[in-house]
Amino acid sequence: MATYEEHPQPEGLSASIKQLSEDLGLLVRRELETAREELAEKAKSAGAGAGMLSGSAISGLLALGSLTALLILALALVIPAWAAALTVTVLWGAVTGVLAMAGKKKIQEAAPFLPEQTIANVKEDVQWAQSGLKSGRS
Repeated sequence: MATYEEHPQPEGLSASIKQLSEDLGLLVRRELETAREELAEKAKSAGAGAGMLSGSAISGLLALGSLTALLILALALVIPAWAAALTVTVLWGAVTGVLAMAGKKKIQEAAPFLPEQTIANVKEDVQWAQSGLKSGRS
C-alpha cells in the first residue's frame, strides 16, 4: 500500500486570508504578463503603420524623380510643358495622400494603447476577491 504524507489543512480566517493573498499575488503576476503581451501586440501593429508611412515617404521620393521626369516628357509631347509638370505633380500628390491615409488608419487600429483585456480581467479579479472576503466573514 502506498504511503503518503498528510499535510494538515489550516483552518480558519487566517488561513483563508493567507490563501487569498497567495492567489492574488499569482493572479497579479499573470495579469501583468498578459498586459505586457497585449501591449507588445499593439506596438507591433502601430509599428507596421509607421513603417507604411515611412515607406510612402521613401517611395514618393525615389520614384518621383525618375518617373516624374518621364511623365513630364511624355505629356509635353501632347500638351505644353508647364501643363505636363502640373498634371504629374497632382498625380503624385494623390498617390501620397492615399498612402498616408492607409498608414494613419493602420495606426488608429492599434489605438488605444491600453491592455483592454487585462483591465477587464483585473476588474473581474477584484470583484472575485471582494466576494471571497465577504463570504469569509459570513
